[in-house]
Amino acid sequence: MAEKNHGPMRGNARGPRPNVANPGKLLLRLLSYIFKNYGFACIVVVICLFITVFSSVQGTLFMQTLIDDYIIPLTKQASPDFTELAHAIGRVAIFYACGVLASFAQSKIMVYVTQGTLRNLRNDMFIHMEGLPIRYFDTHPHGDIMSTYTNDIDTLRQMISQSIPQVLNSAVTIVSVLGAMIVLNIPLTIITLFMVGVMLYATKVVGGASAKYFIAQQRDIATVNGYIEEMMNGQKVVKVFTHEEESIADFNKLNDQLFESADNANKFGNILMPINAQLGNVSYVLVALVGGILALEGIGGFTLGKLASFLTFNKSFSQPINQLSMQINNIVMALAGSERIFNLLDEKPETDDGYVTLVRAKKENGQITECSERTGMWAWKHVHQADGSVDYIELKGDVVFDDVDFGYNPDKMVLHNVDLFATPGQKIAFVGSTGAGKTTITNLINRFYDIQDGKIRYDGININKIKKDDLRHSLGIVLQDTHLFTATVMENIRYGKLDATDEEVIAAAKLANADTFIHQLPDGYNTLLTGDGANLSQGQRQLLAIARAAIADPPVLILDEATSSIDTRTEKIVQDGMDKLMRGRTTFVIAHRLSTVRNSDCIMVLEQGRIIERGSHEQLMEEHGKYYQLYTGNLAE
Repeated sequence: MAEKNHGPMRGNARGPRPNVANPGKLLLRLLSYIFKNYGFACIVVVICLFITVFSSVQGTLFMQTLIDDYIIPLTKQASPDFTELAHAIGRVAIFYACGVLASFAQSKIMVYVTQGTLRNLRNDMFIHMEGLPIRYFDTHPHGDIMSTYTNDIDTLRQMISQSIPQVLNSAVTIVSVLGAMIVLNIPLTIITLFMVGVMLYATKVVGGASAKYFIAQQRDIATVNGYIEEMMNGQKVVKVFTHEEESIADFNKLNDQLFESADNANKFGNILMPINAQLGNVSYVLVALVGGILALEGIGGFTLGKLASFLTFNKSFSQPINQLSMQINNIVMALAGSERIFNLLDEKPETDDGYVTLVRAKKENGQITECSERTGMWAWKHVHQADGSVDYIELKGDVVFDDVDFGYNPDKMVLHNVDLFATPGQKIAFVGSTGAGKTTITNLINRFYDIQDGKIRYDGININKIKKDDLRHSLGIVLQDTHLFTATVMENIRYGKLDATDEEVIAAAKLANADTFIHQLPDGYNTLLTGDGANLSQGQRQLLAIARAAIADPPVLILDEATSSIDTRTEKIVQDGMDKLMRGRTTFVIAHRLSTVRNSDCIMVLEQGRIIERGSHEQLMEEHGKYYQLYTGNLAE
């Protein structure tokens, strides 16, 4: 089998942690993904954002007018008239009301955009994942993949709903406030900008340190999730070998690594805002001192009203800088998460260049024709690309391997010069030591992997020319490791043929001799199975898997250790059903119990990826070769 890398200690739990590659390009890709689906909503959000900032700036500028044009003159009047002041305050109130409504609309729309984007991402990820080759899942930890759907998606939620609007708001605020400050007083603006430069330098130093650890934190979370998922799946093995303490020790190492990265990330991240806040206070004090002198002396026409407005703008100018510095961590985390998400989306999907399809067929006057009704007959539809003519080849289940070489890695071949043929209705058995290549051969028949050299023909057609879905539709597979879905017993069996009637499901269960135990379940065929059928025995789960293959009614069966989890007594019961299921079908059987393959038409013995013996049980026993040694246990010969 392919080399798997799902052990946490073999992952990237330790060692150097690379930064996000091309953060600018990654951010642009994320923004374009959002805008592609919610472009109009994003435009409305930007408009609302400008309205909010504009109303806030207008309110601050009004402080100058309020003090210089209304309050100071009114204090000098014996009988002050507040009518004009009330009208001015009413106008400002309208501005603020518009700002409040715009801010409310912006928040509501961003919730819709955020959740919609995450839904689309999950959909795209799952759809793309379903199209990935088996090789991807053999070489990536399942817990790590799950972390992409959970932790990484959640970091995007924070970025889209909070960070992006906050960054835009801060940018517009900074530009607007800077313009207003320049109009009010240039020297005070220079002091403010100098202090902003100091704040930006602090942000670069502290924020850069936190960003590195936030990226590490995301990777450590994925590693811990992968380890937990692996330990959950292997809990029985852990307990059988009393490996609890070692597992806990390994987990503690990974968890400590996560603690270290998270502690450093949040330590640097949490001190950034207080540092900038204090620098902002220093800026405020400096402006107040210098501005007070200018106002009291009346230098450059600077008034108390302008000073009050400028001090408010100073705070307004520092606040966006603080907010931007705090959002850097969320953005970095989100970019690290989006990098993993887009890496999944960028994985090359399983290619399918086949053009031969499987269709329902019937014979009329000796000719095969395509039809829509069920006839029990299927045919390969071969459309010739040169002239568009169509040939129909009856699906019989004739499989031929012609000098096949294959390796999970191109530089390390697993199968060498494999030649075999299986005529319709034949039962072919593969035996041999672990790692000899038995399961690999069955993986090649259904094109989970493609061969490096040679040819595999199915009913005389090179399987590379057959569409993968149609090829796999013609095959029934029962694996050693069964998988049952969270659904009823009937729905799990029906998975082999989604349009099967209840009667067909029951008939398939009877064929696999599963009907008896199903009736003993609390709700019979309507019993809900959960946790991969945890409430069933391993043998019962295997029987349901056999029934699922039976209902598909394929011409070719692949039985990979299909009865390995069934006790000897149950095996005899199942074998009768299996014989009925295999009758008239080409069947490939992999079995460690050699007693189950005695009646095979041909037994092939594999050793290190080569077929070293082939023949019937009787022929191989007479040869006193490898098969004889395996069957008798007399390996010393």
